Amino acid sequence: MALDGMFLNCIRAELADVAIGSRVDKVYQPSREEIILGLRSRNGSFRLLMSARANSPRVHFTEYSPENPPSPPMLCMLLRKRLIGAILTGIRQQELDRILFFDFDATNEIGDKVKLCLCIEIMAQYSNIILIDEQGKIIDSIKRVDFTKSSVRQVLPLLDYELPPQQDKVNLLKSSCDVASQKIFAQGSKTLSSAILNSIMGISPIVCREIAYLCCGEDLPVSQIDEGAKAKLKNQLNNIANILANKVYVPTILYDESKKPMDFSFFNITQYGSFADKQEFKSFSGLLDSFYFERDKIERISRRSQDLRKNLTNIFERTVKKLNLQRAELEQCADREKLRISAELITAHQYSLKKGSPYYDLPNYYDNDNILRVPADPALTPMQNSQKYYKEYKKSYTAEKMLKELIKSGAEELIYIESVLYSLTRADSERELSEIRQELFEGGYVRLKKQGKLKQPAPLPPICFYSSDGFKILVGRNNVQNDKLSLKSAEKSDIWLHTKDFPGAHVIIIGDQKLISDTAINEASIIAAVFSKASNSSQVPVDYTQVKNLKKPNGAKPGKVIYHVYNTLYVTPDAALAEKLKDK
Repeated sequence: MALDGMFLNCIRAELADVAIGSRVDKVYQPSREEIILGLRSRNGSFRLLMSARANSPRVHFTEYSPENPPSPPMLCMLLRKRLIGAILTGIRQQELDRILFFDFDATNEIGDKVKLCLCIEIMAQYSNIILIDEQGKIIDSIKRVDFTKSSVRQVLPLLDYELPPQQDKVNLLKSSCDVASQKIFAQGSKTLSSAILNSIMGISPIVCREIAYLCCGEDLPVSQIDEGAKAKLKNQLNNIANILANKVYVPTILYDESKKPMDFSFFNITQYGSFADKQEFKSFSGLLDSFYFERDKIERISRRSQDLRKNLTNIFERTVKKLNLQRAELEQCADREKLRISAELITAHQYSLKKGSPYYDLPNYYDNDNILRVPADPALTPMQNSQKYYKEYKKSYTAEKMLKELIKSGAEELIYIESVLYSLTRADSERELSEIRQELFEGGYVRLKKQGKLKQPAPLPPICFYSSDGFKILVGRNNVQNDKLSLKSAEKSDIWLHTKDFPGAHVIIIGDQKLISDTAINEASIIAAVFSKASNSSQVPVDYTQVKNLKKPNGAKPGKVIYHVYNTLYVTPDAALAEKLKDK
């Protein structure tokens, strides 16, 4: 991605125009590698996001408020102690490198004025957020780096803060374009974009490719560039320097053919032609919010649910293995009638049989008196052999009965676990994860960590939609909420919907004593298909019936209901329609 030193220079200018002079009001740490500072000034309040995540390091204002863990991490507590009440006095950038320093005037625990600096280094997997005191000593960092991780530069409390090793590159804001051009032209064996990347400080690959495209129409080796292209190169480098110096930015996101964001820049990008769509933003913070937030939210929730997912996957695999063994045993029980017939035939002919025979040849009156050879234990009398066969028959009969119940229970458990795994894929907040975790705890699947007397958050409401003709449609977020929605909240005349044979959410159309329209049922069926495991399929069967027809079997798992009166619609999931109908 293109969060290079030049892009960071643009962000620095944007943040400085708004944030300098503001006071730190709050500090949050929503995840292990993210910090949010709540800033307040006469112009309002702002949330400053700093992220040291390897795949999305950045710093900008954010409109979103990520959920925070129930108890703040130690670094968060330290930053609250040191920074709350501090005044932001300046934002500095190291040359055009990807490092910003946020300077604060703060007060220590005994009331003395002190200067603190919060540094963010945006360097992919080496990204970091570091708190530094006025003597240049590290107080702490979001990632501690010791000798086992780096022999060149350690980041540990009480050590002096040192800048990362500098590269021999040209800063366009301080050096002339002629100097930069000479450095580029000296790399004759490289392509033009590679030579620019190796020569210019703080420039990203997409900007290098754009310059090469504007100069040559393609990315030629430096040795093949003619004089006209060289003159264009100097003009383009001068243009980049003017954009940064005069702050004539055009924050732009590029989207691929599937409408997914693929890159961004601080000026207009033309190299992709019609193969990429572009969107301009009013601010760099708005651009980065749009580019990263949804992806980061999904990844953050996925990481926090990893333990649940692993636990459930293990239970699922064990249950499948157990079911296979039980089904194999049940197949063996299918021959139990042979045991009963053998016992009866031995009893019927016991007076003509003698002890010590390894088998008995007996006329089988169940098969037209054809001779049936029955194996026998020579150490037992005929009557004892008969009783042995009866005993095995009864054992097999009891086993079959029990196995059928166990197999039924195991199959239902698989369906339940699959539904919870699906709920985990849909969860988009910590509160939803907490509700799923509580559901699994009550079912005996997981243990909860002791969290003292922390107040549990209130349960989230169902997801709300409105059909195009005005009927309210509610969607359960998890199995417990599905039960509550379908069996307690809904009226008997409301319509209940669920995908047939696929895990998914319970969907309720609220009738409000009115006749529910076919339009509402069709749209609710599409929503039910979207909120199911079949969301990427077509012609998905969705059952619907009145709530009064639902029943909860005794001892059934959360989310399990049965019904016998229903209709089925076949619909194709449409996420765009669902988003359009969603209550904003």
